[in-house]
Parts: sequence; structure tokens; C-alpha cells
Amino acid sequence: MIVNNRKASFEYFFLMTFEAGIQLVGSEVKSIRAGKINLTDAYCVFNGNELMVKNLHISGYDQASYNNHTPLRERKLLLKRKELNKLQNKLKDKGLTIIPIKLYTSNRNFVKLEIALAKGKKLYDKRETLKEKDVRRELSRNVD
Repeated sequence: MIVNNRKASFEYFFLMTFEAGIQLVGSEVKSIRAGKINLTDAYCVFNGNELMVKNLHISGYDQASYNNHTPLRERKLLLKRKELNKLQNKLKDKGLTIIPIKLYTSNRNFVKLEIALAKGKKLYDKRETLKEKDVRRELSRNVD
């Protein structure tokens, strides 16, 4: 089960990527497995020495009782201290942010979040990306 953030590759250049565990409750895991998740507006921030993901929307699970989770709560990301320190030092540079790229389940059925240290694209970079995409599409049509 994989959920991609397609908007992220259009809006940002990825400098480094990391695989992080994510701290979830049971009803959130059930909703993720049902595919009720939205990564589009999510971003990561440091809260003290912990990395948290904000605006990650995981819809409520229908069969959960009164103990259901809130869809937009902050969730802690699980990374090694060395990786956290590296990210915290890099974030001091101007224009860099941490965004989630994809969410998936690992071989051992753990939910993992792939995050990237990213730099925002300018308008002309976005236009260039669109041009490259159109050229690739035309070439694939001509090959067939």
C-alpha cells in the first residue's frame, strides 16, 4: 500500500530523503490500510528535539467506537538522533523545508513515511518541469 504526494515533486527540489517511522494509534493504521489518507498539505516541523508531521489528514475509521482519532493531529516521526541533528542543522539554511513524499507499509507491516529536505521551486522551474513532462509524453506516443 503506497500513497504518493505528487504535488511535492512539482513544487520542490528534493535535496535529501529519509525513511521515518510514524507514531500512530490503532484506528489510524486501519484508516491508512483502507487508503483514507491525504499527504498533499502535510509538512514537518521540529518541536523541541522531536520531528512532528502536521496537516497529515487521516480520515476517521468507521468501525472505531467512541475512541476514534482526530484526523489532523500532530504525529511524531521516528528517526535516529543523528538524522534528526542533520535535518535540524540543514533547516537553518534559508528556503529549506521538510515535506512528506510518500507513505507506505514496510515488509514487516510497519507504516513508514518517506520525507525529504526540500527547496521550493520558482515559477520558471515549474514551467521547465511541465515542458520536460510534455516532451517525455510526446516521445512515448511517437515510439508506439
